[in-house]
Amino acid sequence: METSRFELDVPDAASADEAAAIAVAIGAHLSDRERAVAAGESTEGWRDRQWRFAGRIEGTSRRTVRVPMDAPTDPWAAAGRVDRF
Repeated sequence: METSRFELDVPDAASADEAAAIAVAIGAHLSDRERAVAAGESTEGWRDRQWRFAGRIEGTSRRTVRVPMDAPTDPWAAAGRVDRF
C-alpha cells in the first residue's frame, strides 16, 4: 500500500505532541491494513460496513442512527432491527 500520497490535516489547536500522536496512530492503522492485505486477509470488517449501512439508513429514512458493534453483520438482518438503533 502506497502511503506517501496521503496528506494529514491536523487541527490548528493541536500541540506538537498531539500532532505526532495523531500521525503515529494513523500510520499504525495503515501499516496494519497493509499487513492484512499482504497476508490475504480482508480489511473490510463490520466497523467499515457499519458507516456505510448507517449512511444508507440515513439516505432512505432521513434519520441518523448509530449502528452498534453487536448488530447483525448481515444487511437484511440488520435492516430488520433499524428501529432499535
